Amino acid sequence: MLVTRRTAFGLVGAAALALACSSSAGWAQVEGLGITAPSSPGSGYDQLARAIQGVLQDEGLASGVQVTNIAGGGGTVGLAQFVTSKHRSPAVLVVGFALVGGILTTGSPVSLDQTTPVARLVGEQDIIVVPAASELQTMADLVEKLKADPGAVSWGGGSIGGFDHVLVGQIAKAAGVDPAKANYVVHAGGGEVLASTLGGHVTVGVSGYNEFSEQVKAGQLRALAVSGGDRIEGFDVPTLQEQGVDVAMVNWRGLVAPANASEDDVAALSEAVGKMVQSAAWKDALATRGWLDLYQPADEFGPFLKEQQDQIGTALKAVGLTK
Repeated sequence: MLVTRRTAFGLVGAAALALACSSSAGWAQVEGLGITAPSSPGSGYDQLARAIQGVLQDEGLASGVQVTNIAGGGGTVGLAQFVTSKHRSPAVLVVGFALVGGILTTGSPVSLDQTTPVARLVGEQDIIVVPAASELQTMADLVEKLKADPGAVSWGGGSIGGFDHVLVGQIAKAAGVDPAKANYVVHAGGGEVLASTLGGHVTVGVSGYNEFSEQVKAGQLRALAVSGGDRIEGFDVPTLQEQGVDVAMVNWRGLVAPANASEDDVAALSEAVGKMVQSAAWKDALATRGWLDLYQPADEFGPFLKEQQDQIGTALKAVGLTK
């Protein structure tokens, strides 16, 4: 059994009193949790993994939490290792829109059907940015340039078939441009997209709010639009729809466990995550990173995952990424 359930009753001494204070209602501490982020350090998956690591440990909900990065194949390399590995301790994999897209576009032999849903956690808007010195001042300028010559606009984004890629295709489609003609440049994660955009190696950068926000605030990058239906609080940048581009999309990320995880293990993980999302520390993490609270427990997240596989598959066909 990977979990020790503790209550305040029957414990004696100073150590017992400390435990009683932190667990008066009873709780399950997950011991030796491993979190796999199927991407490079600094990416959206990695940032979520490390936020979870910090809050679970600070709130006493888990101990010995370790984060491992496994990049490649739009997240499918990390998924494959997670699915095929023998986990000696509790384990979860960070998943999201991009991983579903990666599975579909790479023809991955493994899928999320080989995992056990734990929870959907957060949503994040993408930001469309250009270097501060760019001639493109507004989204209208970008659309005009795109219409004139789609190939002349290089879009730096994350994995093939991921959220960034689909968003670019949808923007092109809304602008009346064949999505298949969009000049999309694949990067391993948000850190690489940032470096490529700052270096002027791409015309436009497309990535999550947390990857670009500090550089936008510092004046190194100019934000042209955010991808969701509403503006981000405290970040005065208009949406695509406000600027005549009829697209509204929000990325999502969550956690899954191994397919062979025991019911007790999944229940313990679900309990820990459920308590985590109610904590002030988690709410602070959301606010700091500009994430949306999209929490769904396992019984809701499972059906959502199945719906997303169908919907993302349809979106990828619409923008010419799959047949």
